[in-house]
Amino acid sequence: MKFRFGALACTVLPALFFGQPAGPDSYVKAMAQFREQRAAGLSAPEGWLSLVALEWLKPGDTTVGSGPGENVHLDHAPTHLLTLHVDPKGIVSLANPAPGTTVNGKPALAGDLPQGDSAAEIRNNALLVTIIERGDRLYLRVKDAYSPTRVRFHGLSWYPVEPQFRVTARWIPAKTAHTLTIPNVLGQVSQENSPGVAEFTLNGQTLRLAPIQEDRNSLFFIFRDATSRTTTYGSGRFLSTALPSNGMLSPGKVVLDFNMAVNPPCGYTPYATCPLPPTENRLTIALPAGERRYHD
Repeated sequence: MKFRFGALACTVLPALFFGQPAGPDSYVKAMAQFREQRAAGLSAPEGWLSLVALEWLKPGDTTVGSGPGENVHLDHAPTHLLTLHVDPKGIVSLANPAPGTTVNGKPALAGDLPQGDSAAEIRNNALLVTIIERGDRLYLRVKDAYSPTRVRFHGLSWYPVEPQFRVTARWIPAKTAHTLTIPNVLGQVSQENSPGVAEFTLNGQTLRLAPIQEDRNSLFFIFRDATSRTTTYGSGRFLSTALPSNGMLSPGKVVLDFNMAVNPPCGYTPYATCPLPPTENRLTIALPAGERRYHD
């Protein structure tokens, strides 16, 4: 299953958070920058707020457009935008593209599309159509720069920045290969490699969170805490961190700054395919830090 975790996080980590803790003024400034970048990323023309469609591509034809009878209706599309055909082997081809449509920057032609997660970027004016893989299924994903959720974006809601929620955890590397069972909102489940656990103490309790390594420079935590029942997104939140101080394979330290915890894309749109917290990362303690529910 492909989640493309870094893309889900949708925020660039300020360089400050990869080094030693900064002074109070620098920390507050960096946190303000982080939150501005977070809002800008979500509300960008192709950010998560622009999603307007997610459709399972079953074998056969799927038609897309604004006209009556189209399988996928898009308000800002031509009457017929395109037809996608999935053959028995899972190869996707394009037919009947509307004038002005492009594939990866070139005029769209009928025929097989580049295969792989989001390998083909199909564009028509403000619309971006891609094909994504989730489990053994292919899905049509559409972004629209004029989507109602983007046009009506009213800013994000955050807890006040509290230094106590920036904790230095003990990094405990996995002794043997270990995986996390990660469900997603589509009802699918995957096994993802986890290199170890971060152990920390907060409010007198010793807690552990297990990450996925999202790239060469960061860890990705999918977690849920007691605030999910009241003030934060109900399914959980995401947190990205720098790598452990001594690398992945040796005991060391890793900084978890819950002031930087963010909502998954599903907190803003019903058309995302978010991963959900594994059992190991469902905390009973409240972590009132970071991003709050968007719609409250």
